[in-house]
Amino acid sequence: MKFDLHCHTKEGSIDSRVSVREYAGKFMMLGYDGFMISDHNSYRGCKSWDKIKDEPQYENFTVIRGIEYDTKDAGHVLVIMPDGLYLNVFRLRGMRCKKLIKTVHEFGGILGLAHPFGVKTSSAMGFKLMNMDLIKHFDFIETFNYCEFPRSNELAEQLAHKFDMPAFGGSDAHTSMYIGMASTIIDAHIKCNNDFIAAVKCHVPIYTEGTERGITKKAQRKEHWTGQIGYMLYNRGIGKIRCIHRKYQHHKLFSMVHQNH
Repeated sequence: MKFDLHCHTKEGSIDSRVSVREYAGKFMMLGYDGFMISDHNSYRGCKSWDKIKDEPQYENFTVIRGIEYDTKDAGHVLVIMPDGLYLNVFRLRGMRCKKLIKTVHEFGGILGLAHPFGVKTSSAMGFKLMNMDLIKHFDFIETFNYCEFPRSNELAEQLAHKFDMPAFGGSDAHTSMYIGMASTIIDAHIKCNNDFIAAVKCHVPIYTEGTERGITKKAQRKEHWTGQIGYMLYNRGIGKIRCIHRKYQHHKLFSMVHQNH
């Protein structure tokens, strides 16, 4: 089956102009079997899809409900949880990578580094304190991202090979013109998140395809030191502001788990 495993929706990302319905329609026209919603710290796009997923035209189309989480010390991480599990703690950016890994795996999900060699402020290898020992605890690595430079994707592919991890590919689309520029081919029948998680854990064959993008002015601005500082202030500033609330939600979450046990 053919998927794009990195898409930002208008419903869940302030910088996206593509609705979940538009994504589904265009991907079906292009012969894709599905795509993954990966909004930053938000499940609003996923919940929007839940409202229309039972319409007859989508009977043979699969949308994976994911999230792109902004960690404190490892950049962006793609997270896929079991069906219907939208944890509030993932709406609060700034969790440390080690805690994120523990939380995702505790609840049966999988996670992987997004564009690990991309822009330094949002990519794992750009963090000096990134603990390389943590990489082996991820379940996959995004090795092709249409919005990144070719060299970044090449290094990501080498990293996945080194740790013998599945390689994911995605367009990182925020506009309709990026739809169809990247894909992940997975040798499994996927109808829901649970199917997808099981396939990754069972190490079914997965490979990526994509079109390399030329260097754009927007990409150059992101790489420039002014753009990096601006993003860092924005991202880490919000992370600190929401720190207390995030800790409360995390404590509440694991307290419920212990009570159930």
